[in-house]
Amino acid sequence: MKSGFEIREIRKSFGTNEVLKGISFDVKPGEIVSLLGANGAGKSTLIKILSGAYSEFTGEIVIDGLPVTIGSPLQARLHGIETVHQKINEGIVEGLTVAENLLFDRIGTGEIPTFISPRGMVKRSKELLKELELDWEETVLRDDVFNLGIADQQLLLLSRGLSYKPALLVLDEPTSALSGSEISRLFKIIQKLRQDGVAILYVSHRLGEIDELADRIVVLRDGVIQAIQNRPFQWKDALHEMLGDESATEIENRKELVGDEVALKITGAQVFPMSKPWNLEIRKGEVTGVIGLLGAGKSEFAKSIFGASHIESGTFELQGKEFKPESPRESIKAGIFFVSENREKEGIFDGWNIAETNSIPFLKKLSKWNFINFSKERQLADEMIRKVRVVAHSQSATVNSLSGGNQQKVMVGRWLMHKAKLLILDEPFRGVDIGARGEIARQIRALVQEDCAALILSSDIDEILESCDRILVLVDGELRFDKYLSTTSRDEIIGKMSEVA
Repeated sequence: MKSGFEIREIRKSFGTNEVLKGISFDVKPGEIVSLLGANGAGKSTLIKILSGAYSEFTGEIVIDGLPVTIGSPLQARLHGIETVHQKINEGIVEGLTVAENLLFDRIGTGEIPTFISPRGMVKRSKELLKELELDWEETVLRDDVFNLGIADQQLLLLSRGLSYKPALLVLDEPTSALSGSEISRLFKIIQKLRQDGVAILYVSHRLGEIDELADRIVVLRDGVIQAIQNRPFQWKDALHEMLGDESATEIENRKELVGDEVALKITGAQVFPMSKPWNLEIRKGEVTGVIGLLGAGKSEFAKSIFGASHIESGTFELQGKEFKPESPRESIKAGIFFVSENREKEGIFDGWNIAETNSIPFLKKLSKWNFINFSKERQLADEMIRKVRVVAHSQSATVNSLSGGNQQKVMVGRWLMHKAKLLILDEPFRGVDIGARGEIARQIRALVQEDCAALILSSDIDEILESCDRILVLVDGELRFDKYLSTTSRDEIIGKMSEVA
């Protein structure tokens, strides 16, 4: 009888920095174990060891009672371990079609011949997609994977991983880009895999998902297991074990901010052709949260304020003056800053270091006669790293090399270093653990008390409740709800989100 997977005394260091300090736990067949930990706890390092990305470590990985060697992703797969990584760009090859991305592992190993016809490739791809009940058209499968939305790219990676029928499936933030219906579909598949005896290691910052799925939780902090809990989970205890008492108490004791001066007035906003127009005033001194499901129009609305796209109709007034944003450059100059929901495509340049990434929106401020003041650029990056507590060896580290949480801190932190009138953050906590989420939220809340307004857009109600003072609900491009946190409840907000026009 199979005994599952055991991790025994795993240790991993980078130079003198010991990231994992003797990690031991097991995952039995048909069991879902959730790994919890704040930013820098060691989750990503452990996942990379299991996936074969890191081959140098001490300790043992034991499968069905026998120690195994996992020195590469191919060896991990041969031992029945399949990992779906949080960073989508680590598994997607832009320039290849969707079908080629689904099959390129099999083509690389010779399982599928390199001379397979496009029609044959589409046919094989459709077979792989059946696991997730996806029925993508042939035109989609023949298109460049770059043109897929981030949610569909996530589903592509899931389909490819599940197609290998793994014995241990490692899911790292698998729902971070999925809509509610897509998440429900994924959960049904996970439950089926559990019934089929697959061991699942589930990593997520969304406690509601973990509460629904997991049989056990393993809490990791600073490379050490702090606790292992069986159901029913004691979430308050887990939060304190994950963050330490000081951070957890700070989140629990957050106070509501209420502003009175209007930063941005929006009149007659019509997001989609068939949606009804609405008016809104975003005020200084408070954090306004916009929540809505995928397709509610959050991103379209946010990008229209930033000048990156246009809605059907609507006018803006910035601090009492008419404002017609025609481009991001114009909006930045006016003091409107924007953090995109897709940091890989719209925030990070491959190979750029922290200092370069931090300064790119504000090069004019750092330049004289078209020459960049690199000393000032490095100084500003060091200040940003300290301010939002980015975990990196220095400002010369490439942003790609950072964990997802630290990448997001850089994306948000670079805007916090300059004077803003309105900071717009679209899904700022995507793929970010609860510790980094709290740190980012604290910095945003500190900013709005310095003559600024903040607008956070999210599809996760916990993120909105934890970080915002005022809650707006957007449904099909229409504003359905507007209340301060102290005057509403989770149930009321969810009720408005689920209303049908």
